[in-house]
Amino acid sequence: MVDDPLNNLDRRILHLLQIDARGASDTDIANETDVTGTTIHNRIKQLEEQEVILGYNPEINYEAAGYPMRVLFICSTELSRRSDMAKEALEVRGVVNVREMLAGEENLHVEVVAEATSDVKVSTEQLDELGLQIVTSNILAEEHTQPWNHFHQEIAGEPDTLSESESIEE
Repeated sequence: MVDDPLNNLDRRILHLLQIDARGASDTDIANETDVTGTTIHNRIKQLEEQEVILGYNPEINYEAAGYPMRVLFICSTELSRRSDMAKEALEVRGVVNVREMLAGEENLHVEVVAEATSDVKVSTEQLDELGLQIVTSNILAEEHTQPWNHFHQEIAGEPDTLSESESIEE
């Protein structure tokens, strides 16, 4: 990609943060990337300022936290209202995630966590009151995620080691 804003060091940092953002110190990442902790600190700060890194969120086991019900609502709304509806849906009781689909009828996916079926019913009613058409709902059993490993892959034409300009303290 010609206009790629990331170099190999940035990609390595992002990959390592995806694996363990809480436990990975600047020193740990520095040891993995053969640069100093100061360089890592500065690069992470730049990635945050550029809004490449938007935040750090814990992965929560809702069932262990007392909320065993996880339901995915597939909803429809007018495309012109999709973003506004997504923001409003985040205010609904139990909603933890809203995904906007690019196009199509089923263009808003809303994830709800709840303690009991009665709580899911309240969330369903609130989504309906917003004007969302619930097309279908699915009880989520498990979710499996992984770090996007392409950040860590060598890009064609770039050396595996850091260039002199990448290793300079910033």
